Amino acid sequence: MACIVLISHDMNFRLRRLVICLTGIALLVPAGAQSQSAPQAEVAAAKAATAKGLTAGEFFKNVTSSTLKGLTPSDFLGAMGVMTAAVGYDCSNCHPGAGTDKFDWVTDRIPQKKTARRMVEMVAAINKQNFSGAQQVTCWTCHHGLDLPTTSVALDKLYGEPNDEKRDIVATGQGVPPAAQILDQYIQAMGGAQKLSTLKSFIATGHSEGYAGLGGNAAFQIFAQAPDSRGMWINFPDHPDRGIGSWTYDGKAGWISQPRSLLGVWELTGSDLAGAKLDSVLAFPGQIKTAFPNWRVGQEDTLHDRAVYVVQGSGPGGLLGTFYFDKQSHLMLRYVRQTPSPVGRISIQQDFDDYRDVNGIKFPFKYSFLWLDGRFTATISDIKVNVPVQAAKFTKP
Repeated sequence: MACIVLISHDMNFRLRRLVICLTGIALLVPAGAQSQSAPQAEVAAAKAATAKGLTAGEFFKNVTSSTLKGLTPSDFLGAMGVMTAAVGYDCSNCHPGAGTDKFDWVTDRIPQKKTARRMVEMVAAINKQNFSGAQQVTCWTCHHGLDLPTTSVALDKLYGEPNDEKRDIVATGQGVPPAAQILDQYIQAMGGAQKLSTLKSFIATGHSEGYAGLGGNAAFQIFAQAPDSRGMWINFPDHPDRGIGSWTYDGKAGWISQPRSLLGVWELTGSDLAGAKLDSVLAFPGQIKTAFPNWRVGQEDTLHDRAVYVVQGSGPGGLLGTFYFDKQSHLMLRYVRQTPSPVGRISIQQDFDDYRDVNGIKFPFKYSFLWLDGRFTATISDIKVNVPVQAAKFTKP
């Protein structure tokens, strides 16, 4: 998950430990390492085991669930995020000491961990036996943020506002324009195909703020080079000891750097890598029609009191992108990227606002980033287009 690790400056209070738990691949103890209060041995073992091709069952110690152990390590962490969000837990509910320097990721002495394994196998069995393996049931289907699912409807809810939860797969709408028309309107609103074709690079500079102001303000930059290289960097000028966080993709490979995570730097694999590529392609609006091979248009909807078209793209490996376009301005208001996991899709959401003209091309000057265990906003103060960008901004930090 390219965005799952925007750590403590961007999370809410309930999920503080969860974000810490999920910010490094090493945090679930690589195979061969022993659980201990001092993490040095685990760091060394993790860095030695980051070669591509390892499954979660090979990379981590004591991952035994049949559908989880075959995931890539980074996709496995995404599945952990789905599970914790579904039941309203954080890492420490199953892993003693998670979020501190005295942790035990391997132990099975907490009953919740054993129950979670059984539930993962149950979800797989339900989908296999009843839906030919298609993922119709997930952790969220029953739990909805509760550790124990409810079994009866609350009558005030029954007679209250309609349930506004959205299905992952958009059902084809009636009486809506075709996807190509909506995407063409977006391209035109952003400056037009001819003008957008001249956009070869840009650097957006501003600041970011964590959810509810947690963690303080940070310097924020996005670097992009056509056709599909992108880097997002965050640092704290007033607290240089906090280091630099980055999420980079160079057209072939991607990396995450988090100084406060146990591993520090790691390479994206599996669905994480596909998601990073998608984000990079979409950084250049003129390319949006090439982002997916298949498109559908859902029923019209409302977002932030604005009427919107809902357009969804689907690609190989279960990758989904759902886009919300303002019917009046034709600008993109929201983009939700989803990648598969055995326990439910891993969702990352980006909202866009305050579009301004820069050399004849529209850019959002306000971003909101939300994912399973955190959120933050970024306000842009300056955008430079078609300027040289150092290759290091897209490669391994």
